Amino acid sequence: MEGTAQAFSERVTSAQWLDDARSWISDRAAVAGIALTGPVEQRRVRPWSTQLVAPTSDGPLWFKANCPSMTFEPALHALLADVAPDLVAAPLALDVDRGWMLTADRGLTLGDTRSPTTDDWRGALASMGDLQRRVADLRDEVLATGVVDCSPATVPGRLDELVEGLRALPADDPSHLDADDASRVLARRPAVVAAAETLEASALPVTLQHGDLHPWNTFADLRVFDFGDVQWAHALEVLSVPWRIVAETDDLVWDELAEAWADVWDAPRPGSDAFATLFAAATLTESVSRAQTWRDALVSATDAERADLGDAPRLHLLRLLEP
Repeated sequence: MEGTAQAFSERVTSAQWLDDARSWISDRAAVAGIALTGPVEQRRVRPWSTQLVAPTSDGPLWFKANCPSMTFEPALHALLADVAPDLVAAPLALDVDRGWMLTADRGLTLGDTRSPTTDDWRGALASMGDLQRRVADLRDEVLATGVVDCSPATVPGRLDELVEGLRALPADDPSHLDADDASRVLARRPAVVAAAETLEASALPVTLQHGDLHPWNTFADLRVFDFGDVQWAHALEVLSVPWRIVAETDDLVWDELAEAWADVWDAPRPGSDAFATLFAAATLTESVSRAQTWRDALVSATDAERADLGDAPRLHLLRLLEP
């Protein structure tokens, strides 16, 4: 997979970039009337984002910068905080052009406080459903931030583009889709088309799709964060990641959790045939969109990062083959 001139993780660990970021953090904190009390530390570097922490007398401030495909997050976060301040905490400062954001510390996430309970999951899903409802009529505003349109009507075409692009990669690239897998995936295209049509015909709208919803991306007060994976997609796709996580546990009952999200929408009840039909369709379309998110993020990765994570676009496409 062809990368950019300089990989994101290499750029954000360079002395010049860190000097610029630390200066910006200090300046923005000062504007907010907050004084730093120690050095700004780079706590985390990933191929898609980095986080810096600035200690202050008012508690730590968190800085986040995103890779090119996710630079929309600060503008989107600010939009969501304006629309739903009770569900998304407002950032302290933004640099939309550079994809930079500074936020106050919100404490531990639900997942960090304990092993997530049924109530924790229900709270996170209900909170996200509420946020989705509030932004469902804001398509133009959301897409103007740079969020990708992954609505059902776009899925078949994006599937074709992904297969063609991954098929064309060198055989030793981790994202490479060989001829057999490409043929098997394309054989599922009619099912993907049917799924997209099913979702388009449903009463549930196209809206914000968080892309990585779970209790570790939800604070204890049920405010949601980490919007770098967001897409504009069918509402039900937001349940795909929670469903895959919950499927790996023995102490949670999926239908009980999903009911909290369905209650927000007055949607078909989890466990019913109507819900099962819609959810099966959403898992197909979400597989395509998730593959695209990974493909786009890895464009700015190093060779080593692609060697480690580069099979993600291919593996998400191959989920189309699951029964």
